[in-house]
Amino acid sequence: MPDLRSVPDETKWRIATEYSSRMAEISERILRPFLKDRYDELEQEIEIEMAQFSYELARSLKLPVETARELAESLSLVRSIVFGPDSREEVIEVGKNGAVIIIRHCPFLRGGSSSGDGIFRRCMAFTLASQKQMNTEHSSRFVRAMCMGDRQCEIKIEPEKKSRPAESAKPE
Repeated sequence: MPDLRSVPDETKWRIATEYSSRMAEISERILRPFLKDRYDELEQEIEIEMAQFSYELARSLKLPVETARELAESLSLVRSIVFGPDSREEVIEVGKNGAVIIIRHCPFLRGGSSSGDGIFRRCMAFTLASQKQMNTEHSSRFVRAMCMGDRQCEIKIEPEKKSRPAESAKPE
């Protein structure tokens, strides 16, 4: 009788990633016609909720998140765990206080399975919200995205720009 141990870990991981990707595609295809404009808003809320899970995962694994590089490496690891082993990412330190996650292979683009815009919205909402959950003193932004036609994805992470305190208009 077959059992779970007879299936290689990489195969289980690939299947779980494919299942997750297809679930998002099917949900979009079935729910968007009924929810119309509300669909994107609700989907973004789901990804933000999932970011809380990524934060809990990073915390349970005791991943470092203090510097931009640590945060980028930890976020990349969490993304690989959540999105599966077909994700190919690397982190490059940029200057003293910045880092870039470069994604060369995305498991959600396998076989042109979904609209690039839908993939981008889900990935961006999850990634940016996860980064903020892990360290609110840093910001991140997508510079390039494969699902939008770029050769690779690039996510830049840097310390949040501190706004200068407003000077008092009242004389003392």
